[in-house]
Amino acid sequence: MTDVRLITGLVLALLGAFAVGLFAGGFPILDGLDGEPSAWLILMELRLPRLLLGLIVGAALGLSGAALQGYFRNPLADPGVIGVSSSAGLGAVAALYFGLSALSALALPVLAILCAALGGGLLLLVSGRGASATMLILSGVAVGALANALVALAMNFSSNPWALSEIAYWLMGSLRNTSWTEVQLAAPLVALGGVILMTTARDLDALSLGEEAARAVGVNLRSVQIRLVLGTALAVGAAVSIAGAIGFVGLVVPHLLRPLVDHQPSRLLVPSALGGGVLLILADAGTRLISGDGTPLYLGVMTALLGVPFFFHLIRRMGRVSP
Repeated sequence: MTDVRLITGLVLALLGAFAVGLFAGGFPILDGLDGEPSAWLILMELRLPRLLLGLIVGAALGLSGAALQGYFRNPLADPGVIGVSSSAGLGAVAALYFGLSALSALALPVLAILCAALGGGLLLLVSGRGASATMLILSGVAVGALANALVALAMNFSSNPWALSEIAYWLMGSLRNTSWTEVQLAAPLVALGGVILMTTARDLDALSLGEEAARAVGVNLRSVQIRLVLGTALAVGAAVSIAGAIGFVGLVVPHLLRPLVDHQPSRLLVPSALGGGVLLILADAGTRLISGDGTPLYLGVMTALLGVPFFFHLIRRMGRVSP
């Protein structure tokens, strides 16, 4: 499939997902648009920013997943593999644990983004110069494990049951109660991270032949690693800071779209960003349709329920292909 046809199809799918997301939910938007002021208020102040954040978060996760899978040459890689998601989660949990989120609405996303950047810096420091892809993965696992341990420690010592429940709900991931403030905060950071990740496109194509072959054609692996970690830290850090922990989008979307671009990493980046937006918007709409009164289904739970069976299928298929 040509890139133009694929991207056009994904844009049309995105428009369809927007239409579903706008009118999914308990409030009958269509019935109230004729003259009900509250319908327009819900549409413009709740539904529309929620949809845009779904696109932003999904694009960040999908693009980062495609770039990481291209670098590691492994379809099982996703943004969590380098510990950035866990680091961002640690920053958000710290804001909730110390009550900073109650003082300012920006405290949680700012701390999450800062911790994502610190996690990325620690990853590069631990892996060292000249690190191989394997060393980068091992360093990412260590950084992620440290961040998860600190999150568990905060939950363990939380003396405030309200703070503990807030941490637990945040870790399940959600786009509920979002506003234009979150859109204005996340959009530029995700865009900057996305631009940085896009600069690795040609290098990822060279790396598909292996690290030695990439070096032979002039690819600076350390530069690629720095751009990959920095772009992922900005994009995923901003996404996690707003939506919480949402998994499997960065794993599933690139894998589904890869056959449509002839398994070429550079051609997969933009489609994965669009596909991530489509998947997350539809998953969020699904949570609103399924949720009952007073018992919301969280977005991270929905993506996990969709992603885990796919993950099992992918592992089994890879096992059958392996000699």
